[in-house]
Amino acid sequence: MLPMTRRLACVAIALTLPLAACSKKDVAYNVEEVPLAQVSADLAAKKTTSVAVTKAYIARIKQYDAPLNSVILIAPDAEQQAAAADKRRAEGKALGPLDGVPILIKDNIDATGMPTTAGSYVLEHNLPAKDSEVARRLRLAGAVILGKTNLSQWAGWRDINSFNGSTVGKGPHNPYDLTRTPAGSSSGSGIATATSFAAATIGTETSGSITGPSTINGIVGLKPTIALISRRGIVPIGHTQDTSGPMARSVMDAAILLNAVAGTDTDPQTPDPDSKDADAHKVDYTAALKPDALKGVRLGVVRGLRGYDEKTEPVYNAALEVLKAQGAELVEIGDPHWEDLSNEQRIILSYDFKQDLNAYLAGTDPAKVKSRTLTEAIAFNTTDEREKGHGNEVWVQSDATTGFEADEYKNLLAEIRRKTRDEGIDKLLKDNNVEALVNLTGGPAAVIQPDGTKTLGAGSTHEKGAVPPSATLYAAVAQYPHLTVPMGQVDGLPVGLSFIGTAWTEDKLLAYGYAYEQASHKRVPPTAYKTAVAEKK
Repeated sequence: MLPMTRRLACVAIALTLPLAACSKKDVAYNVEEVPLAQVSADLAAKKTTSVAVTKAYIARIKQYDAPLNSVILIAPDAEQQAAAADKRRAEGKALGPLDGVPILIKDNIDATGMPTTAGSYVLEHNLPAKDSEVARRLRLAGAVILGKTNLSQWAGWRDINSFNGSTVGKGPHNPYDLTRTPAGSSSGSGIATATSFAAATIGTETSGSITGPSTINGIVGLKPTIALISRRGIVPIGHTQDTSGPMARSVMDAAILLNAVAGTDTDPQTPDPDSKDADAHKVDYTAALKPDALKGVRLGVVRGLRGYDEKTEPVYNAALEVLKAQGAELVEIGDPHWEDLSNEQRIILSYDFKQDLNAYLAGTDPAKVKSRTLTEAIAFNTTDEREKGHGNEVWVQSDATTGFEADEYKNLLAEIRRKTRDEGIDKLLKDNNVEALVNLTGGPAAVIQPDGTKTLGAGSTHEKGAVPPSATLYAAVAQYPHLTVPMGQVDGLPVGLSFIGTAWTEDKLLAYGYAYEQASHKRVPPTAYKTAVAEKK
């Protein structure tokens, strides 16, 4: 029998195939490397239909995803959603630029009609009664929610040792080199974007889970300010750092997607309270995207953090030359002498996870989700044949925490917020009189390690300073926005350029990233996955 991920995908595809001949106008549409903005423009100009575009993405997934494991399932009603969009456009009632545009979302985001598994058999039958706020806003914009992408199980928050992908979605592979990691936890979203399995995707991040897969898969990724985008209906790690965000092949596409999903959550039952200020700070993120946006802008150049070495430095320096050529004034900060805060982050997220996951599980259907607490989920993992091969150390640590009123939690949260904000990002911005920081997002993709290999991952306990300090972690803990844009390759593998700012500066970061992107054109599409498919024929 096929594994669950393939059975679900095959069932979903079978359900959509009878619609294939629904219209003579639905001629073939080549979606490979076509920007979301171009798909939108072609739909508006009636050069194609949403059904044709949706079928083209489904066909690419069927043709190329087998060696990648990026898509867990395709929405059973994907083509029906597309047909409804085509009907709206025909009647002159288009809902906006995303109407009829297929978007994949990470499989820890609730969308009705599909299970939300977080890559775990604990949630195998978790069919949400209503959409997450992200899915609701996508539907309101007319987007076709094409399906669910694979991920690091529970967004990478379970095993202290290596665990590539998930038990439901299996192990994902980097489309530039299938022996390399696609990074996590939004691995499927990163791969699917890079390989044109959708116009764009939604990923989620707690600490690097959007920006990491984006840099490694050669795409644009934006981790926004907490909570510019509501977290309601997303399987959590921790409310102090969790967010979703756009992953796209261009900055413009990311901005279009952010326009649709950002804003205050007004759900009458269980809104995300942290999103109350989102509407006050939300702007049109496409409006500031101009090729000359870097002219006269002071940017702080950070060096020496995680991923910075003799191989990445030349690519980074070349990117800085592009920024200078576009009129940016670069201020060399060098090594900011930040500290490794990964242990402190781990403790905070351990407290968060127990309370936040228990709250999420309490909102699921008890007839479908039998594990109602973290304690019960741990018990499931230790007995279920599909899950018991992986460790639960991170969960056990979290289950031992005592709640948000614990002095350890409150004191440590205040400390790391101070270090990453007042003494960290904000200090560098102020002391150097710069609008944003630029930094190497990270090194190129590493070789995939066998599951169970000892690592220094997010949930591991290790000696302070055992891993280099990270700008990604600082932005995550500070709750500040972080944009990564392709800036070239190292040994044939992509690396990204980061733009990091203070709260609510997504519009500036996107503008700077857009100007850099338009001047550099450093994105190189992957081909290794095609070679792998061709060799199997």
